Amino acid sequence: MSDTSPLLTFIQPHRHLLVAFSGGLDSTVLLHQLTLLRHSVAPDLQIRAMHIHHGLSPKADQWVAHCQALCQDWQIPLEVAYVQLPPGGQGIEGEARSARYQALTQALLRDEVLLTAQHQDDQCETFLLALKRGSGPAGLAAMPEKLDFANTQLLRPLLNTPRTELEQWAALHQLNWIEDESNQDDKYDRNFLRLRVLPVIQQRWPHFTRSVSRSAQLCGEQEQLLDELLAEQLAELMSETGALQIAPLCEMSDVRRFALLRRWLGYHQAAMPSRASLLRLWQEVALSRDDANPRLRLGKYEVRRFQGQLYWVAVVNTDKDKIYSWPAPFEPLAIPGTGLLTAHSGSSQIRHPKAHEAVSVRFKASGLQYIVGRKKGRALKKIWQELNIPPWQRETTPLLFYGEQLIAALGVFVTVEGQANTTDGWQPGVVHSME
Repeated sequence: MSDTSPLLTFIQPHRHLLVAFSGGLDSTVLLHQLTLLRHSVAPDLQIRAMHIHHGLSPKADQWVAHCQALCQDWQIPLEVAYVQLPPGGQGIEGEARSARYQALTQALLRDEVLLTAQHQDDQCETFLLALKRGSGPAGLAAMPEKLDFANTQLLRPLLNTPRTELEQWAALHQLNWIEDESNQDDKYDRNFLRLRVLPVIQQRWPHFTRSVSRSAQLCGEQEQLLDELLAEQLAELMSETGALQIAPLCEMSDVRRFALLRRWLGYHQAAMPSRASLLRLWQEVALSRDDANPRLRLGKYEVRRFQGQLYWVAVVNTDKDKIYSWPAPFEPLAIPGTGLLTAHSGSSQIRHPKAHEAVSVRFKASGLQYIVGRKKGRALKKIWQELNIPPWQRETTPLLFYGEQLIAALGVFVTVEGQANTTDGWQPGVVHSME
């Protein structure tokens, strides 16, 4: 019961570990096992723990104190992250999970891997929830033991261990842990399975969770095999920027097409959509009429179509009607959803503004525009089309104005009225994107 050698084998070759530590049974057992491992056979292990304070429970501060005391006893550095759940469509469970992993991602140090304490019963619940949603093999694969995460890896050493064994370990070593009262609220789907459904099933079939875990593992192996078989074809269909060609997909069977679309979304680290969402992606975006500007929103991103390709684009909320004044001496100007504008003197096509010309940044312009290199005037929409600028970039490209005159679309074109007569111009530009 106190053998930690399988754990040592599992975490090889990693020696810098960050443990997600809620203070509950699962993470307490995991942290205790790692502490014993460091004390007995692996003194070079560098272990840190992180506790996430969601503020959802009136006992949240007590839990922090409990975790701090335990980590102090075990000589484990503990970091506490205080997070607020943003309003969103994921529900409390989903938002709390997102906040946890965001905080853990930010806390990871170089060469560290993240360890979480999900166990076999958690895997069973995840599998059944995926089954309820009508998921395919990718969803039914549930949680892998190891996966790439935040430029490192996420490891789940206890994933094949039933909760009963964790309870036995805790009893043997007289461990104390936190009991989250929300775990008894069966309005949450996972708690409903844990409290109402699985106890009945396990009375009839005691090894049910083990069998489900094996099914999840087999689904994962099938998905991995498909990944390997389709990797070369997916690479051929994708551009260097990650866009996906539509025409070759039209010639494929539905099964192969949707498998490739899932893997394309996976390449962009998107959450796996439902089959209904994939159908909408194909029918409403890929196959929409030629003159349409289709989009399908998936979380904080959209699938967009442009010139026969699908693009994965971050959603940016830009106020097209707002005018941003940019007075001299042209200090860095923050524009929400677009970036931070800076100005540099030197060789440039853009002339300096005259003393009486008020400088501003906007996102729309009316009338005909005469741009450098073109003899005839064009409406801005026509210029975007001729220059092959995707619609989502048109919506976020800052337009530089002197008074009411369009001078330049930053990084795209300069108008005749904005052209520098000599090489002594200035260069406004976006230096980095803002969240």
